[in-house]
Amino acid sequence: MEKNKIETGFSSDAKKEPRRIVFVTKKTSAKVVGDRGPQLMTYPHLLIREAIAFQVLVIVMVLVALFWDAPLEQLANPLITPNPAKAPWYFLGLQELLHFFPPFVAGILIPTMVVIALVVIPYFNVNIEGEPIWARKPAQNLTIVLVTVLVLLAFLAVFHAWTIFVPTALVAAPLVFSYTAKHGEKGLLHALADKPVSWWVMTWFIAVALCLTVVGTFFRGPGWSWVWPWRTHVG
Repeated sequence: MEKNKIETGFSSDAKKEPRRIVFVTKKTSAKVVGDRGPQLMTYPHLLIREAIAFQVLVIVMVLVALFWDAPLEQLANPLITPNPAKAPWYFLGLQELLHFFPPFVAGILIPTMVVIALVVIPYFNVNIEGEPIWARKPAQNLTIVLVTVLVLLAFLAVFHAWTIFVPTALVAAPLVFSYTAKHGEKGLLHALADKPVSWWVMTWFIAVALCLTVVGTFFRGPGWSWVWPWRTHVG
């Protein structure tokens, strides 16, 4: 039988060559060349740490249950609907969106687009090396950022979605100002300029989600109107 002359791989550098072809035959096998890096055994090292963390969490929850009562209300009455009727805290962000957008947009379209984005984005080879946002073509990237932010803020202002407008503006402000950071300069502005696009997108997403949840939990009263949590109101 003629000896196999096919190479088993081209490179093990996923950043340089994210797409690799490996031919596996009876006499060869796929092999990644490179340093294996530090290793840690799952047992006992990882499992013991997880067991300790679990026990600490249980102790903390027991102490909280002993010293603070759960915020339970009276028995539910099917004949009386509370005002406002709030969803669980983890759904209050979506309920807050219903205050600004139609039900189809807030309850179906936006969550579906977020899920699709989380599934599709990893398949795009966009800045896989995590380069700073202003590393390449800074002027062009600044134009794209400004146009995107202004269009998004204008859209939110039309619908009076201020609980999304405010965190968006707060995240966009340091993003734009980080463009002015000088090369070699140290400080907060330079640290922000070193962040990639993915970091800014995730920061914006977390800021919006937190703002929607906090506002829906503490600042919404009867009729989903704005109330200050330290003032009493009749529901």
